[in-house]
Amino acid sequence: MRALISALSLLLGTVAAAGVSTVAAPPPAAALPDGQALTPPMGFNNWNATGCAINETLIRDTADLFVSTGLKDAGYKYVNIDDCWAELDRDPVTGRYVPHHERFPSGIEALADYVHARGLKLGIYTSAGTQTCARTMPGSLGHEDIDAQTFAEWGVDYLKYDNCHNQNVPALERYPRMRDALKKTGRPIVYSICEWGQNRPWEWGADVGHLWRTTGDINDSWASMLSLFKSNVVLAPFAGPGHWNDPDMLEVGNGGMTEREYRSHFSLWASMAAPLLIGTDLRRATPQTLEILGNRDVIAVDQDPLGAQATVLRNDNGRWILKKPLANGDIAVTLFNETESSATIGTSAAELGLPQGPAYVLRDLWEHRTFESAGTFATTVPAHGTVMYRVSRGADWWRQPPASGFGVDLPSAGFGVPGSVVPAGKPFTASLSVANHGRLPMLEARFQFTAPDGWAVRRLDPNGRRLVRAGETVSTRYEVIPPAATPVGPYQLAATVTYHSIFDDEVHRSWSEELIVPEPVPAGVSELSAVHWAKAANGFGPVELDMSNGGIRPGDGRPLTINGRGYAKGLGTHAEASILYYLAGRCSSLSVDVGIDDERDPRPDPTQSTAIFEIWADGVKVADSGLRTWQDDAVHLDGNLTGASFLRIVTNGGPDGFRWDRGDWADPVLTCTI
Repeated sequence: MRALISALSLLLGTVAAAGVSTVAAPPPAAALPDGQALTPPMGFNNWNATGCAINETLIRDTADLFVSTGLKDAGYKYVNIDDCWAELDRDPVTGRYVPHHERFPSGIEALADYVHARGLKLGIYTSAGTQTCARTMPGSLGHEDIDAQTFAEWGVDYLKYDNCHNQNVPALERYPRMRDALKKTGRPIVYSICEWGQNRPWEWGADVGHLWRTTGDINDSWASMLSLFKSNVVLAPFAGPGHWNDPDMLEVGNGGMTEREYRSHFSLWASMAAPLLIGTDLRRATPQTLEILGNRDVIAVDQDPLGAQATVLRNDNGRWILKKPLANGDIAVTLFNETESSATIGTSAAELGLPQGPAYVLRDLWEHRTFESAGTFATTVPAHGTVMYRVSRGADWWRQPPASGFGVDLPSAGFGVPGSVVPAGKPFTASLSVANHGRLPMLEARFQFTAPDGWAVRRLDPNGRRLVRAGETVSTRYEVIPPAATPVGPYQLAATVTYHSIFDDEVHRSWSEELIVPEPVPAGVSELSAVHWAKAANGFGPVELDMSNGGIRPGDGRPLTINGRGYAKGLGTHAEASILYYLAGRCSSLSVDVGIDDERDPRPDPTQSTAIFEIWADGVKVADSGLRTWQDDAVHLDGNLTGASFLRIVTNGGPDGFRWDRGDWADPVLTCTI
């Protein structure tokens, strides 16, 4: 009955607006802020994990898992439903949404009650258009009042409002309409503007919504995450309590990145005071995934009540330092290495603007351990890795063990591909070092290095030092030889350093890295799509063989086609892509046609779908296509590989970014000696 009365009221209001009745229209709703979302929203959204494969069981299970795994206690509270939750058509009498009879047979109101009973909140989705993005249900354009009232009566606490099928109605008309409709309901509903950053919502969103997407959609790849980070990190002045920049949901746990990369993803989003919306199916989450998502030290940085987004203190060719001031005067420091090789990254108390003092208290937010530092905050950060510190002044700094920078240098034959690559039978040297960044000495510093069983390991230098004074570095080297008969594949190397404080506190720092033993390319002339690569990274889904890149799943491409010309053989990539082959010095050339595949952005805009194709022999670029657009025919490249140990082919995104940059390496012929 309550719903029917509300529906009749809304219908009468519509008639009045048309001039049939003299009932006065409601006054305009007040603009934001309204005291909601004073810290970035934390919760779950199903889209990244399930797409339209959504049902009420998933939402109920997720709410239960929030409680049982401790995620609720860590701060997660919104359980959000994305697209495909409603029937294709509205109720013919009331004009309201109808929950999908198979996916949500109990209805949304009953689901909200279930979620609320666990101390959580329910979110829902629609689009500021005539249909939602999946085209499975109506959008809310022209139905804002009745939809907002429906959501409020169901007990919805959060609305994600997308941008699809918007009929070219300006965003600054569509999004305030829903804001006003939500406000008129009287129910506090967090309002997420999802217009993909197309109309610079950071400049107007604070008066309209509580958060706004600054980017297009994320996908579960390193290239996508990195691109969204770079787009969002420059927008720090626009974020604050009640109004947040949103670089899209988390992909942590979905399988497209490494555990190290997921830690970077989570660290960067927390540093940027971004919403933390879990995008993986928690019913299948590994302990490692739950450890990342439940890191309370990192979450505290994201949820800090000051609400400051981190700013870029420095970016030295992909070695980033972010600074985020916190409400109690501490500073969160994020050291992020986007490059393909380990690097020492660091800053100082002076550069951070900290007041002078004898020493500082340094909390490592991933090791969950506290140290003292004389004012240097630096360490070796592995490729694609991130280290986070919380720095404060503390009178009891001397009670903590000294901070240190520990790292391992390996030979880098990857030339832009993560992971070291070492051929079987070839010796290499691993260099270990630890630097004392504390005010007090380190005692009994000792190294240990571990290689796979059967590999020869010989220490070349002393294994440590009894006393390492403040500011000193101690190092050692190991010669490592993988046997000549080592099978092709990935192997783990590990190293540790152990030292003690003057109070006999033991510190144990660890490191691990994947090393690839590659398969040499075959002799003679080969189609490159028939040759095994040593390592590959692709911007969207896997590199495909003899088909275009397609989507996120293996084997979902189409026939290779560049501006109408088809090819039977080749590699389907998506920027940013890098593929490494071990040549063993016996190849002479690579001959290939390159260009943008016809599986591209359907918009007729020549600035979309662009890429640059490069051929590298060891560390030297030997061929470059220049910028190619979707309107261009294929261009032929010949790369001289004489004497090179490694071949690397690269698909780089053009000036428009990497979206829809599906690049084909068509009819690639590799010529090697017999």
